[in-house]
Amino acid sequence: MSFSSVMRLTKPTLFTNMPVTCEDRDLPGDLFGQLMREDPSTIKGAETLMLGEMLTLPQNFGNIFLGETFSSYISVHNDSNQVVKDILVKADLQTSSQRLNLSASNSAVAELRPECCIDDVIHHEVKEIGTHILVCAVSYTTQSGDKLYFRKFFKFQVLKPLDVKTKFYNAEVSTDEVFLEAQIQNITTSPMFMEKVSLEPSMMYNVTELNTVTLGEGSESTFGKMAYLQPMDTRQYLYCLKPKPEFAEKAGVIKGVTVIGKLDIVWKTNLGERGRLQTSQLQRMAPGYGDVRLSLELIPDTVSLEEPFDIICKITNCSERTMDLVLEMCNTRSVHWCGVSGRQLGKLSPSASLSIPLKLLSSSVQSFEEYIGSYDFSHISGLRLTDTFLKRTYEYDDIAQVCVVCPYLGPES
Repeated sequence: MSFSSVMRLTKPTLFTNMPVTCEDRDLPGDLFGQLMREDPSTIKGAETLMLGEMLTLPQNFGNIFLGETFSSYISVHNDSNQVVKDILVKADLQTSSQRLNLSASNSAVAELRPECCIDDVIHHEVKEIGTHILVCAVSYTTQSGDKLYFRKFFKFQVLKPLDVKTKFYNAEVSTDEVFLEAQIQNITTSPMFMEKVSLEPSMMYNVTELNTVTLGEGSESTFGKMAYLQPMDTRQYLYCLKPKPEFAEKAGVIKGVTVIGKLDIVWKTNLGERGRLQTSQLQRMAPGYGDVRLSLELIPDTVSLEEPFDIICKITNCSERTMDLVLEMCNTRSVHWCGVSGRQLGKLSPSASLSIPLKLLSSSVQSFEEYIGSYDFSHISGLRLTDTFLKRTYEYDDIAQVCVVCPYLGPES
């Protein structure tokens, strides 16, 4: 008994040749051109191209990447002149963390005649990087009743195909929206066709993909019609996650370390070989707001110099106790509050919110002559909230920025 072959099943590749050419006035004349035109492996009309139109079988094991499917053909051949019985072929794949049985059938073959074979094809989606060992074992019984056993080992490396980096950004508005930026880099030596890059959110969030642009009545990918990722190239994907209503309605629920979801990446290489990767659950540290959270529901982007403008502030009680709040407004050099400071807001129960409209007026520290026709950014600061129950004051400075413009009034002004 012996192994006839153990080989990896992979897609073929296009045949490449080395064209030899010369000028017509050289001694060979058109001889080289005629030979290339008669060569069946060349492309008709483009014989000088290195890439042919024929397929060739792989000459070596090749590279296998994480997320691809490893396929192997196993053949057991009876080299003896005797009939053997109870043949059991077993194929295990051993990694650094586990040992997997890949045999299609674990039942024994009754007998194997001389010069006959037992064939098996195994498949396995590779989910670990590093060293893998394919262990092929055969046990059988001879005509004399002896039980024999032998094994063979085949070692190969699984490489990392993609480098994935993620960043989280918190929305500056009153919602708990989270923006996820995923940077995906092709670290192989071959181009990839990116079939799908999606985010599977956790039970707390709904996700919106921001990787398309609107063109007329339809939409198109921000990367264009060609979804190929060249070697060492990087793409950035953006997703917006918004808490589901049952979580968004309860202030303070989404805090600490929360699970966002996981990325699902599907690609194809060479002649359609498919690979798939899923990242582990992505976690994000939610920003801490303390006992009281102050956010903006409405604020203009641009305001005019020395003209009042309105904003709406949202105050949320993130603590587990009821508060009795007092609002105080402190003027700054560039922004003045219009209204009564020190007014009672009343009691605010845990997880409750309160919206307060406020009016401001922006001034400039520059001289009027220097400011005409220009713009500047003013910082909204100076809000104070005091809890009368605990005599504790919460200060809010640099809440937001607005662009302050002074229109050009003309020479007569």
